[in-house]
Amino acid sequence: MSGGAHKPLACDWRPSADIEALRLRARLLTLTRAFFAERDVLEVETPAMAAAGASDVHIASLVTTCRSGATHEQLFLQTSPEFAMKRLLAAGSGPIYQICRAFRDGESGRLHNPEFTLLEWYRPGYDHQMLMDEVETLLDRLMGPAATNLRLSYRDAFVRHGGIDPFLASTHELAARAIDAGLNATGEGHSERDTLLDFLFSHTVQPALGDGRVFVFDYPASQAALARVRAGEPPLAERFELFVDGIEIANGYHELADADEQRRRFAHDRGVRERLGLDPMPMDKRLVAALAHGLPDCAGVAMGLDRLFMIAAGESSIEAVMAFPVTRA
Repeated sequence: MSGGAHKPLACDWRPSADIEALRLRARLLTLTRAFFAERDVLEVETPAMAAAGASDVHIASLVTTCRSGATHEQLFLQTSPEFAMKRLLAAGSGPIYQICRAFRDGESGRLHNPEFTLLEWYRPGYDHQMLMDEVETLLDRLMGPAATNLRLSYRDAFVRHGGIDPFLASTHELAARAIDAGLNATGEGHSERDTLLDFLFSHTVQPALGDGRVFVFDYPASQAALARVRAGEPPLAERFELFVDGIEIANGYHELADADEQRRRFAHDRGVRERLGLDPMPMDKRLVAALAHGLPDCAGVAMGLDRLFMIAAGESSIEAVMAFPVTRA
């Protein structure tokens, strides 16, 4: 090899974060564990590999092969510990939290790395509104009080920052707004209402949320994911997202506990994946069985710690608070 072939390794062996950033990261992790210990929330560990991965069409799971004796089994690196943690809840664990590595294929950039650190916790007896209170208290502990703390319903956020009612606007109106906001007029997705809403939210609403902390809650029922849907006109998903300085940090639900409904949602996701030509995802039968046994009424939230630490450090990329991102792995 020429000398030039060795040049990248001369730099890339070093961590992308400086030592002070790694010390800050360690302090914040210690504070996080202390926060939950004070509240008697049990720290747990669940497998990084499982027989099923995320069925969500917007999330791509990494796949590996595990050899056990004479058998070779396909396993999925977990995009979240949610399914396994719900099995613990159904088994009577009480309130639990986990700080773990999670994996999502095809995600890289200023705010993404295929391997990242996730904080996830579940509170029996809470709904999504009560859990927002606890998320806010945790952030006060880690980062100090914020100058701005807002809570906006999904509808109010759209009306205020997007100039349109997401529940009353026709799909044609949404498509026209999305094209004005930069959606490719000849591309696909103009007939998919949720695709248009996602585009408009990310391109018109989220950039206008501003600095500070903003919770957006009560999403369309079609965007419930694993949240309960509250009856009404329109029906609403009891779900929230937290944005800090305009960056998505957390996604929380008043958790779905109906095994039959969970099975239906898995089947729906499977149908959408087939229509889009995506690889099929096995149904997590153990999760469905746990829900059938009985999941306590609870709320749960997943928080991206790399992004949170990036904001705490005053940085603009998560690589500045990670020892070795995928580019240096």
